[in-house]
Amino acid sequence: MKAGQGESFIGKITRQWERERPDLDLGDFLLAIYLRRLGRLIENEYDRMCQARFGMSAWDMRVLLALRRGGPPYAMRPTDLFEALLVTSGAVTKQVDRLERRRLVKRLPDPDYGGGFRVQLTKRGLEMVDAAVELLAVDSAIKPATAQLDLREREEGSRFCLKLIALLEPAKAASEPTGKTGGARRRPSSASGRKRRAAPPKA
Repeated sequence: MKAGQGESFIGKITRQWERERPDLDLGDFLLAIYLRRLGRLIENEYDRMCQARFGMSAWDMRVLLALRRGGPPYAMRPTDLFEALLVTSGAVTKQVDRLERRRLVKRLPDPDYGGGFRVQLTKRGLEMVDAAVELLAVDSAIKPATAQLDLREREEGSRFCLKLIALLEPAKAASEPTGKTGGARRRPSSASGRKRRAAPPKA
């Protein structure tokens, strides 16, 4: 078989980099490439499923999943949502707006934060996200691949991913500016129902 014949795209990338930079230990560099590509493959298939079955993006479905996994009353503050989903507060606001228009979530006053609110699943939202979880449990984007692995391989893969995430997340948090999340939690937003004060008239 000729060089490159029948090899995967990621295999070709690996071979090319090893040929071009044999002077470097490319282990971490290549692993990061593998993980990014794996994430992209899963994300594309996950988004396709969400669009086809539920008429929404994978990103909007993640909001419903985050609310669902917390258990009753299925409600979270916007700050907790964007921290859990690794997105900006503005992105969460737009997602909540879209989901609220579909009557999948609703905004409720936050009793612990005057003027703030919590996002809560509606009955319709709970039914939809439960249907999504049941579908993902039996027909995940990674099912075609994991079906070809034995139990030991799947468990080793899960342990590796969990350990890598556990090591990386504290490092990311330590690199962020101090008080970043605290400031976000205290900052009033237009979505919270507070109105901005009008600027005083110029003299």
